[in-house]
Amino acid sequence: MPTHDPKPVVAVLGGGQLGRMLGLAGVPMGVSFRFLDPSPGAGAAAVGALVVGTLGDPEAVAAVAAGADAVTYEWEGVPASVVRPLVAAGVAVWPPPDALEASQDRLAEKQLFESLGIPVSAFAPVDDAPSMATAHGAVGPRAVLKTRRGGYDGKGQIVIDESTDLDQAVGLLVPAGPLILEQFVDFDRELSIIAVRSRSGEIRCWPLVENRHRGGILRTSIAPAPDSARLQAAAEQAIGAIMERFDYVGVLTLELFQVGDRLLANEMAPRVHNSGHWTIEGAVTSQFENHIRAILGWPLGSTDPIGVSAMVNCIGALPDPATVLDVPGAHLHQYAKTPRPGRKVGHVTVVADDAADLENRLSRLRAALPADEG
Repeated sequence: MPTHDPKPVVAVLGGGQLGRMLGLAGVPMGVSFRFLDPSPGAGAAAVGALVVGTLGDPEAVAAVAAGADAVTYEWEGVPASVVRPLVAAGVAVWPPPDALEASQDRLAEKQLFESLGIPVSAFAPVDDAPSMATAHGAVGPRAVLKTRRGGYDGKGQIVIDESTDLDQAVGLLVPAGPLILEQFVDFDRELSIIAVRSRSGEIRCWPLVENRHRGGILRTSIAPAPDSARLQAAAEQAIGAIMERFDYVGVLTLELFQVGDRLLANEMAPRVHNSGHWTIEGAVTSQFENHIRAILGWPLGSTDPIGVSAMVNCIGALPDPATVLDVPGAHLHQYAKTPRPGRKVGHVTVVADDAADLENRLSRLRAALPADEG
């Protein structure tokens, strides 16, 4: 009788919705999961074993990684210092810690992009009021002051204009650590490209996605981004350069500003990404499945889109399932998270054959969503 290898085990640092969706993609392929999360109620516990502990605790990280075929993370805030010992011990940790570390410091990130010839807006480091004055003179009157570490969904940043008290702005953010001043980009739209790289170095990219934010939080993603075919090659070249730089394995996301026919790199995320949720129903292979395939050394799946798609985040409240599912092509994903203002508690993907049909379905969906969704 033929024998089969035991189920491969993937250890995920983080047990939120991204970890949950990694599990939902991997379990049908015969993969077992262990998750590390500080919350005993982490949503990923529904699809794998949960180890409760902080993501910066070396002992907890070592415990969840013990015997795993691969270790990955669903949040770029995991300290690189806790995963480097795993690599030194021969554990397959993907994406690599160097990419994780680069994504955690906005100054290092921008410098990385520049070194690879990837266009970025003007930027300068800020540590105190005198350096703020110098940076402001170099970057220009309209700028955004950000913490170099942490901050997401619009947190940890202040828009600077002619009326801003620079000393006061620095004083508000300096307690959070070193800062970066970035030129304010009057962009046409925000885009992202998501790619996956295998252990053998094969890279596959999904089409560019148009992302629409409100209040600093992603609300809607449209895929493929309308009128983006002429930009796809430049985006693929940029994300490919980053992946080659780190000998990357897994899914990587690069957030971009479109200014005319130019793309400016904003940030990268060494993980599966909110703007890629549409791939679950809208692509031949989802970002989650391809991430698992990549880190386990399995062949990558096609990243081709299936028609056109839109992903709408559920922020602060969940819609009535029956009302949403009455919309043709709509797929509801709940994250098993307690609703509260500003919190992502689920998303809806809508798929259609063409842009006109997609817009009609989106109009119906928006009417079914709670008021916070707009």
